[in-house]
Amino acid sequence: MSLQRYEQVSQAPDLAAFRQGLVDFAHDQGFGLVVGVLAVERLAAGGKTDYFSVGNTPEKFLQASRDPAFARRDPVHTQLMRRWTPLVYDQDFYVRSGAADLWDMVAPFGYRTGVAVAVNMPGHKRLLLGMDREEALPKNTVQLNRIVADLQLLAVHAQDAAARLLLPQNSVQLPARQLQILRLTQEGKSAWVVGHLLGISENTVNYHLKRLFQQLDVSTKGQAVVRAMELGLL
Repeated sequence: MSLQRYEQVSQAPDLAAFRQGLVDFAHDQGFGLVVGVLAVERLAAGGKTDYFSVGNTPEKFLQASRDPAFARRDPVHTQLMRRWTPLVYDQDFYVRSGAADLWDMVAPFGYRTGVAVAVNMPGHKRLLLGMDREEALPKNTVQLNRIVADLQLLAVHAQDAAARLLLPQNSVQLPARQLQILRLTQEGKSAWVVGHLLGISENTVNYHLKRLFQQLDVSTKGQAVVRAMELGLL
């Protein structure tokens, strides 16, 4: 795989170019379908995971797989979210995973065989990349390993661009005083100590904390600190 293909993804100026880079890479590898999914675990929201995807997934497949139970049962998705090693899958893989009915559902859309990888990123993020096609995967081990290695390298090149282009832009802006209080709270200081250090009353500190909870959509000081870190405010 040429370096240009990796740079097409890593240096993509916008989401359309990023998507086209993934599609071109997959086509070069002999795969008609590709998807990139950025999974972001929101610790401040009790560990809820948000998903942001890009690719050339058929619209009819999207309509058929909107049920959240689909992702929870799909063995490709569930294994990628907890394993480090690449995944190679086909009908037998789904059957062994007790999800033969899911393969019957996805196969008509071109998802018969595929390879997928995942890479962990800072900030409790994980990038999942998968390529699918109708034809069987190569029986030649060297050739198949080359495809998997190229996809792993693509994931490394794609992670920064995925975070830059897929994540919603942070619209939360905190006043300087609230940021001061949040930083001191992050250090484990109580409202009374924070007030003493900043020359304000404990009640004023608690007032600012309540405003912080509202702006960050959290209910505790610990969640406020975590959410602020997720948003890049701390």
